[in-house]
Amino acid sequence: MMADHGQSSPAESPAKKAIPRRMMSERELFALFEGASDAAFVVTERGEICSWNAAAERLFGYRQSDVLHKSCYKLLEGRDTLGVLTCTENCPVRECVAKNAEIPTFDLEGKIRSGRRVWVSLSTLVYENPLNGRHLIVHMARDIAERKRDERVLRQMVHASKRIHSMLTEGAETNCISPMSEQETEILRLFAEGKNSTTIARHLGITLQTLRNHLHHVNQKLGTHNRLEAVMQAVRQQLL
Repeated sequence: MMADHGQSSPAESPAKKAIPRRMMSERELFALFEGASDAAFVVTERGEICSWNAAAERLFGYRQSDVLHKSCYKLLEGRDTLGVLTCTENCPVRECVAKNAEIPTFDLEGKIRSGRRVWVSLSTLVYENPLNGRHLIVHMARDIAERKRDERVLRQMVHASKRIHSMLTEGAETNCISPMSEQETEILRLFAEGKNSTTIARHLGITLQTLRNHLHHVNQKLGTHNRLEAVMQAVRQQLL
């Protein structure tokens, strides 16, 4: 009988041993977002806040001890770009989570502790606890007040341009080299309403690069150099 020279069987070989995959715990999830520069807070499937980082305290004015276990929709009273109350008990984000549907980034006007309202861009991640299967919803909010002011100024400029144009003599010649397509006109109309590039691209189902290509063609046709000039020129030529 041949002696065993100490070689491991295939079942005992270290290369064959399965390496257990370690999953992130809820405590580790909270710690991960605690140091984030953007405001981040975590809610349960029922909408109760279970984590609130330091950046969220600075942005919304509430301390973590003020908000834990409270409903986020009652706290923020968020509204969409049309002023419609979207933070309600029947939260559309939680509905997306329940249906395993994609959750897009969106703009939200929320209430802060002082009672003032601020605009934020809200993006969302979903975490599934590997131990009990429950879902936690991570919201990350970024202050977009400056962008909203720019959009408001643009709308005011477009409105003023329309009023001025209505007082001018009709029948003036236009500078449009060639007619714009329906999609190009729609893009300018959405910009005139104050929509941003990401929102417009998502609305039209196109990429941001495709949107930039359309704007390039629009500027060529109108003899303009940027989207603001293009919108104003389109208003003057009654193309919108």
